[in-house]
Amino acid sequence: MSRHWRLVAVLALFAFYLSGLSAIGLVGPDEPRYAMVAREMAASGDWVTPRLYGSPWFEKPALEYWGQGIAFRLGLGDDVSPRLFNALVGAAFLIFFWRMLRRQFSEQLAWTASLMLATSVGWIAESRIAVMDLPLAASFGVAMLFAMQGAVVPAAAMLGVAVLAKGLVPLVLVVPALWFCRKQWRQFGYAAAALLAVAGPWYALMTLRHGRLFIDEFFIKHHFSRFTENALQHVQPAWFYLPVLLGMMFPWTPLVGLLRRPRSDQERFLWGWLLWGLVFFSVSRNKLPGYILPLLPPLAVLCALAVTESKRSWAWLAGCGALLGLTPALITVLPDALASGLSRASWQMPVAPMVTLAIGAAGVAAWRGTVAVALTCVMCLGLVMFRVAPAVDERASARGLSQIVAGHAEEVCVDSLHRAWRYQLDYYLHRTLPDCKQQPRRLRLSQRGSEPPALTVGPALE
Repeated sequence: MSRHWRLVAVLALFAFYLSGLSAIGLVGPDEPRYAMVAREMAASGDWVTPRLYGSPWFEKPALEYWGQGIAFRLGLGDDVSPRLFNALVGAAFLIFFWRMLRRQFSEQLAWTASLMLATSVGWIAESRIAVMDLPLAASFGVAMLFAMQGAVVPAAAMLGVAVLAKGLVPLVLVVPALWFCRKQWRQFGYAAAALLAVAGPWYALMTLRHGRLFIDEFFIKHHFSRFTENALQHVQPAWFYLPVLLGMMFPWTPLVGLLRRPRSDQERFLWGWLLWGLVFFSVSRNKLPGYILPLLPPLAVLCALAVTESKRSWAWLAGCGALLGLTPALITVLPDALASGLSRASWQMPVAPMVTLAIGAAGVAAWRGTVAVALTCVMCLGLVMFRVAPAVDERASARGLSQIVAGHAEEVCVDSLHRAWRYQLDYYLHRTLPDCKQQPRRLRLSQRGSEPPALTVGPALE
């Protein structure tokens, strides 16, 4: 491919990843909570200690907060500022991913794997959510790709970035790379120095400032206890990540059926990266879907290797296209799933549109291959976002509610509110509303079940 078309591809990539970041307000408990920490960091000018509601917050390291904080300093607003950093990192990693694969394998393989990862629902979704999983996956992915090339010291430096992204987890995930680079053990000392030079200063400053409190909260509670205990209430069965990983590869999931035994050192490295991470995350008691994101890059490469050498690749790619027939169902399910949970979502299936789209997408994929699947996927995901964004914003985000409450904030107290909505409302209001039990006010904010909160007149003041 000429340089002209490569530039077009890069511009299209960034346009796709940066578009619509503010279409839906912040959702869930984590996005607004981390965004509040970053906003406080940017406002205070203290770029070392993360703070939430003015108090030190030791749950996660600082990389995500730094990225978001810079966007807040640039005045990019409450919706774009938290999400811009991850979108840029997600797109930039794909460019590096392509360059490294082109060097290690071939240009065809590099394009195929990059298209798969770029249009996988897991990588796209995590690049648009203001949490730590994407920066970890990207920085750790860069480290592993350097290690696969034998560049031990640059790999260690990027491993330090990964440690700044989400703590000690990458030090465990990197074990396969240590084994495959064992013949370069003389460089391990320099590698350790590079890792400490990148990650060490922040951890040292935090320990000097906060001492045992930081060590107990950050390392003991949010690393070792998260792995061994169920206090954080994210316990899932050992097989949990198998369907999650397959779902994150959508629409390329059928290609997992083509995976083969490794035939080269590079393939053995990729299999070690994938399987060791899958075992480690599966053994952990606390499991969340985003944790598995660092395993998508090796899986994309392995699927690309398999499909480029398959004699019946057209049939498998047709299966990927057919899977996009689920798009109408996603439009129906997603608003309920994000607002109330997957088990409570409406599962009404628009059969005719699904069948029509599946047949059409499968035919195009069988005819034009990987590029056709990728382009169809982009169009389908664009349709999903266009159709579901207003409903999700209304049912799962407090952005609209905050605009209503803002005009009466001095008269409102919180009667009952889910944790996620409380964080979102505090974030958008730039203030914390009092509890009605402690400070009754004329207007009470209440929430029942999975329904959005509602303002009512307090019974004593009615």
